[in-house]
Amino acid sequence: MGGFRVPTLRRITLRPFRLPLRGALRWGRASELEALEHLLLEVELSDGSVGRAEIPPRPTIYGETPATVRAALEYLTPRLLGLEVDDTEAIQGVLQGFPNHLTLKGGLDIALWEAWARSEGQELWQVLEPHHPRVRVSYILGIAEEAEMLADAQAAYQAGVRVFKVKVGRDLEGDLARIAALQEHLPDAALYADANETLSPQNAEAYLRRWAEAGLMYVEEPLPVAEVLARRRLRQLGLLPLIADDSAFTLRDLWREVQLETFDILNIKPARSGYTQSLEMLALARSEGKRVMVGSQALSSFGAYQTALLAFQEGVSEPCELAFHLKAQGGFCPFPPFKEGWLYWEDLKGCGFDPEAFECYAL
Repeated sequence: MGGFRVPTLRRITLRPFRLPLRGALRWGRASELEALEHLLLEVELSDGSVGRAEIPPRPTIYGETPATVRAALEYLTPRLLGLEVDDTEAIQGVLQGFPNHLTLKGGLDIALWEAWARSEGQELWQVLEPHHPRVRVSYILGIAEEAEMLADAQAAYQAGVRVFKVKVGRDLEGDLARIAALQEHLPDAALYADANETLSPQNAEAYLRRWAEAGLMYVEEPLPVAEVLARRRLRQLGLLPLIADDSAFTLRDLWREVQLETFDILNIKPARSGYTQSLEMLALARSEGKRVMVGSQALSSFGAYQTALLAFQEGVSEPCELAFHLKAQGGFCPFPPFKEGWLYWEDLKGCGFDPEAFECYAL
């Protein structure tokens, strides 16, 4: 009998690109992003099937730069080439045996999923079947002067967004004033805060009380990750639901946080954990009764599309960060419109990589 031969990994390449933003994104104590200087990763299989993913190096979060991504890929490539694309154990063994480098490994995993799907004659949306028909979307508002922030929020609102994640933490009195301005100008919008670890165990309780009084839905990472006991105590106060992001980069991190009971909602970001690990994290969160959102790593519309596919999985219950691409000047994936705060699966199925448009941004 002539057996079917499983395709193997034949080639992995990186192509840098640059997408300018309509305005800078500022967060945390000093981080700022003025353009998406990312990498397109392509995986080719022995049968010619190609998978792609967007890699967003974040020096101030993961310690990755375009140069470190290239160097890490030089190490991983000879260990991955020749492996069968459906040999998940072997592929994950290589990736897990190489600590850190999260966005490179996340991108590799997503690109391999797409290449595998195409080797089976399908697209990603056909192998990642949806659990629900629509997802609420949220948009990230960076730290900015009030007028700039309101203009950014109004543009996203006009594009169909009804939930906003507000970056806070540099000027907390000013943050409260900006939140009040948002509520005045967009009274039907829902808001939550992302403090990016900027509070202290001494002031966190007071600020969460004020944010709760202001009507915020929840807050992401108010305290430094290292303040484990303080984070647990803060959650026990029940002032606002706490979102785990920086404290749960990986499945291993998540298992620690679950045991320590430090959070209420998990923010899964496929750009750093890939599909394989993200699905495992989602399953763990679901089994522990945690709510889940799917987060953006400030991606282009192409990265947003691949991220959005996971937002329709069982257990994802909260608004998902799928609108950041509205802040980019252009893109190479036609993302569907949002409808009164929602993204619909049927609309998402028409997305895909546009090679001609990509060349406009390739470096």
